[in-house]
Amino acid sequence: MIRQSLGSRIFDIVNVVVLIAIALITLIPFVFVLSGSLTASEELIRRGVVLIPTKLSLDGYKYIFSTKTILWSLSVTAFITIAGTLINLFFTTLTAYPLARNEFMGRRPIMLLILFTMLFSGGMIPTFLVVKSLGLLNSYGSLLIPGAISAFNLIIIRNFFQQLPDGLEESAKIDGCNDFQILIRIVLPLSLPAMATFALFYAVGHWNTFFNAILYINDTTKWPIQVWLRQIVILSQGGVGDSQQMGSDYVAPPGEVIKMAVIVVSTVPILLVYPFLQKHFAKGVLLGSVKG
Repeated sequence: MIRQSLGSRIFDIVNVVVLIAIALITLIPFVFVLSGSLTASEELIRRGVVLIPTKLSLDGYKYIFSTKTILWSLSVTAFITIAGTLINLFFTTLTAYPLARNEFMGRRPIMLLILFTMLFSGGMIPTFLVVKSLGLLNSYGSLLIPGAISAFNLIIIRNFFQQLPDGLEESAKIDGCNDFQILIRIVLPLSLPAMATFALFYAVGHWNTFFNAILYINDTTKWPIQVWLRQIVILSQGGVGDSQQMGSDYVAPPGEVIKMAVIVVSTVPILLVYPFLQKHFAKGVLLGSVKG
């Protein structure tokens, strides 16, 4: 057993203290929002939003779930996230795999074009005109198709595919597999860490999107949860609860409680995805980021 010097022990202690402090600083805003969403109305009026409320209440959650607005917008967001992530992985994989093969003709000019899109883009108005000309306005396709491939993620996945041993593909070809079978049976099973990592990247992006929905979707019944969150938090517009359904004597909770309750409802579902993909996260990113 190797004994650590006094300097190393002091460094480890300071390092742990600093990391714990950073973790607490990161965690406190989430705890503050959660506490605010559970604070009783009378305490909020008397003390304001506090980190640890003395009296808990679920009035904010009861109010926002008194109608189907939030539940429906959550289902819309879940659909966009799942469908969008599958589309992203499908097109990114089918594009990255041939570009990772040396025998693929024209892969360098194609890679230059892909890199060009990372530096320059048409902008909001040309993109809007393209979406409109394709007839995608006021449809979920406007949120799924324009961003089907991320150039950065494609390059990382391509680099990951290039690191796989060439002997695996050669052995598969000897056994009679074609390129598509090699991708499905050999490459993808070996690429699960990378696929899981970029599935998380894509899923978080779709879950948090709101600007494209504001641009392309006018029907409020098709709005994802993040657009409703923007309406409530930034524009201070309600419409997510119905006080009449709660009874004639019911008094709606303060706006701050409603805002924080909607923030919690819109944040918790995507946070629950991280524990299932955490073990693949660091490995998947590093594997594809070494080789250029």
